[in-house]
Order: sequence, then C-alpha cells, then structure tokens
Amino acid sequence: MNFTSRLHSHSLDAHPQSAAIKRILSAALDAADPVRAVRRGLARAGNLLRSNGHEFNLDHFSRLILIAVGKAAPAMAAETRSILGEYPTDGIVVTKYLPNYDLGNLQLIQASHPLPDSRSLEAGEAILRLLAETSSKDLVIFLISGGGSALMTVPMDGISLTDMAQLTSLLLGCGARIDEVNTLRRILDRVKGGGLARAAFPAKTISLLLSDVVDSPLEAIASGPTVPNPTSRADALSVLAKYDLLSRTPTAILEFLQEKNETNEDVFLGSHVIVVGSNLISAQAAQAQAEKEGFNAKILTTSLQGEASQVGRELAKTLRNPDFSLYSDCRPKPPFCLIAGGETTVSLGCTFGLGGRNQEVALAAVDELSGLEDVMLVTLATDGDDGPTDAAGAVVTGETLARAKLLRLNAAEHLHWHDAYPFFNTLDDLLKPNPTGTNVNDLTFLFAF
Repeated sequence: MNFTSRLHSHSLDAHPQSAAIKRILSAALDAADPVRAVRRGLARAGNLLRSNGHEFNLDHFSRLILIAVGKAAPAMAAETRSILGEYPTDGIVVTKYLPNYDLGNLQLIQASHPLPDSRSLEAGEAILRLLAETSSKDLVIFLISGGGSALMTVPMDGISLTDMAQLTSLLLGCGARIDEVNTLRRILDRVKGGGLARAAFPAKTISLLLSDVVDSPLEAIASGPTVPNPTSRADALSVLAKYDLLSRTPTAILEFLQEKNETNEDVFLGSHVIVVGSNLISAQAAQAQAEKEGFNAKILTTSLQGEASQVGRELAKTLRNPDFSLYSDCRPKPPFCLIAGGETTVSLGCTFGLGGRNQEVALAAVDELSGLEDVMLVTLATDGDDGPTDAAGAVVTGETLARAKLLRLNAAEHLHWHDAYPFFNTLDDLLKPNPTGTNVNDLTFLFAF
C-alpha cells in the first residue's frame, strides 16, 4: 500500500521537498505491511509449507488452524489463507477494527485496545476452547501483531477483568515501559507468557510475529503467547515496587503474585517462531528510500525509550547542535535524514489533556527548534493512531513556535498538561493517515535540507 496520499499537514505540504519526505515516510509504513510480513515467513510449493528453514508436509495434518491476534490480524490471516490455497483452515481472528479482507470461515472477533474489555475476554476464551481440541495431527499457525496483549485476555483464576484493567491503567499512567507492563501481563494471563503454546500442545505450531516492541524480544511481542516466559512472579512484584504501586494494586493480583508456581516448558520444543516485521525493518526501508531521494541517511537507533518530552528535546538538539550526538557518533552533512525508532512513554499527572507519545515528542521539540532554518522533525506511529487520538504524530519546523504564538498557543503550557493534540491540530500539523493495519512501534525523522 502506498501511504503518500494519506500523509498531510500544513508544514509538510508547504515544504519544497514534501513529495520526497512523504515517500520516505510511506516506505517505512509499506515495509510493515502485514501481507509483505507474512510472505517473509511463509511460502508453499505444492504440499510443502516452508517457514524459516523448516518444511511441513500439509498432507500429513488432519487440520490446519489459524489464530490471528492484533491490529494486523485480518491482513495476516487473509494472506496466510491465500498461501495455503486449497487446504481448508479453521480458526479465529481477533482485531481492533473491522477488516476489508476475505476471511472465509474464520471467526472474527472485534475486541478492545489499549485496555481489554469483555470482548477481549470473549476472544481469549474462544481461542482456548479451540486449542483444547487440537492433537499431534494438527498444525496451528499463530499470527501475532501489535495490540495483541489487550485484544486477547483470560485472567488467571481469581483475577477479574476489572482488576487487570485497573492494573494496566496504573502502569501506563505512571510511565512504566512496555516491557515492564508485559512482565505483569505474562504472569497474570492464561493466554500470555506461552499460554497459547501450552494450550495448543501437542500440535505442531508456527508463529509469525509482527513486532511492536523495542528490539523485538519474542516474549514481549503481544506478551509472548507462544514463547517461554523468561520472567517470574518476583520480577512482576519488582515492577510494582519500582513504581510504588503495591498499595494500589488489586488484592487478587497481589495474592496471586505471592504464590509459587511451576510450568512445563517442554511444550515449546515443537514450535517454530519467526519475526516477520519490526521497527528495524521499517527504519531500514525508510533509510533506503531517503538515500534514493538524495539524502545522507542514517539510523540513529531503533531502541528509543524514555520520557517522551525528554526524548523530543534530545532529538531536537541533534538538529540544532552539530556537536550534540546522543544517539550517534557523528552526524552526516545536509541534506540528511536521521531515523530514530522505538517507543517512548508519557508519565501523566492527575490532570492532563489530549495527545499521545509521538505528539508529545514533537511538542517537546518546538522550543528547541525555534528559529532554525531548513530543518524538520516528524513523528509517526506506524499503526496510524497515537494514544487515544486519530493522529499518528506531528510535524515541527523552525517556524512552528512563531506560528503558534500568532495563534496564542503556548507550547510549554501545552507540554506541561500533556495536551499536544489541540496544539498541533490548531496549527494543522497533525499527521492523520488513518489506521494502517499494522504496528511496528514509532519512528521519528530528523531532516536537514
């Protein structure tokens, strides 16, 4: 899919190199396309299905079952069905938005994200029921993408969905990193932390993962439903203690975390797992396109984490000061395109406005870039929406602060209240590509012309 026609903002459209910049952004999104991702991990020749160096004779299986969970689930499921061709499949597709794909007889469940709801519980229970029927003569193909942690849930016995929602809100609100949030999710949920692999055993399994977490550790992608859990209940308690949440955590969750447990890891011996889409793959595609457009292009990092406001200032300093190089040993000469990927966090206070982490990164850069000529900072959530908004990010130039003052907008005040959306919306500098059907974290682009 070409996203260039869906990328618009005042500053971007007005720039002399608007078309080139849009092609660079689009290349990053195209690389995360779920159809392309599935094709990286699956191919069929006759009755042989190949995945990451392994071959499966489809004629030897009684049933082929697809379990697709995440924002990219419909597209991944549709392409997998296309690859399997005449071989019939059963399965379940769980996603946030209603798809425009032919899913055949696969059951579609529309669930909630970023917080799980009763539909998420319905989805998790339906998947466990289907997997409970599998045998060693079955092949289960798991298609896991961003959003899977919230879209599918079955809390452990004694823990309610309300307990889980409360805990997730506490963690997100205090600025916990996504890997720390997933440490809790894996322990407290029957479908996470290897739960789906255990439920599918002794069937053969293939897992195609479209990563939405920094550096793509397998256990963190959708909270690792098909891979071993490397963390413990003690680790989960440590996260709660780190953010001073023990006294605010629901009692049922604390009691569960204080119990001892044992798991059988032999269930993972027959499973095959491959990452077919990631932030790095998208950053590399953007870098290649930037070079085609005549930019000196460089990937600064794909491990970007930390408080969004601080990250925004640091990235802006990279544009302002040639000697400031937090993420790189050297900065190329203009025209250049520097690419930073990852996922920041926003620590909310008791009162806050409307926005998301990408918009906050951009807002924090406004003062730092003020007055600079021939620079641009663009933030982009690859799933097409940022926080609870319809924006994916924002565009900042050296003129943004001056334009804001003319409209009586105070950048520092909006940043204090985590209220980036109204600020950039008034300036017409939000990026609103609509949901992309994929998610490989966030990207920030630093341009000098």
